[in-house]
Amino acid sequence: MTTDIAEIARAETARGELVLRRRVSETAADVLELRVNGVFVMDTLETTSEIELATQALGLVDEPTAVLIGGLGLGFTLQRVLADARVERAVVVEIEEPLIEWMRDGTVPHGPAILADARASVVNADIAMAIAEARSTYDLVLLDVDNGPGYLVHDGNEAVYGSAFLERCRDLLRPGGVLVVWSAAVAPALLAAMRTAFGDAEEQAHDVLLQDRPEEYFLYLARR
Repeated sequence: MTTDIAEIARAETARGELVLRRRVSETAADVLELRVNGVFVMDTLETTSEIELATQALGLVDEPTAVLIGGLGLGFTLQRVLADARVERAVVVEIEEPLIEWMRDGTVPHGPAILADARASVVNADIAMAIAEARSTYDLVLLDVDNGPGYLVHDGNEAVYGSAFLERCRDLLRPGGVLVVWSAAVAPALLAAMRTAFGDAEEQAHDVLLQDRPEEYFLYLARR
């Protein structure tokens, strides 16, 4: 099987290099692939984990009217959140400005339609700083940053899984609100930190398919 790969966008930021590539093969046409500092992060074919995160999280709250999402990626978590008619406001915090621009200008073809939803807003900021400075409250906070604490693309994101950050997330949640963290691997230190911050937390294992390849992802959740 032959695969053609073409680079369609590249950007340098303070954290390194972002590259968006298009893959065309005999089995999957026009797959967009995102790489950060040479590391594969995600593509438009392997979307199951992002959609599963949002689906499971939305089911944890009776009225998820206000949702905060850490990480835009290629937009699939936001797209799934906006598919829920109960959601009135969805705020996405994304540190990489080029990702936001590629979504807005159609470099990522499905991007403009997602961001055109009046309920959605995208903030270009570091998620740790945005959480520290936030004044709004939320029913649901979803974090899908670098695929979990064991898979950091940027070392600076380590703070996202620390106790101070988790306590601040707790304070921003409305009564009954839920924090959900998505991880590609078991994260006992994260679970312990969430239990300390919230009094209790839960680990759930979820089977997902990535290009028909079975994988197990882990969802960590705590309720205020």
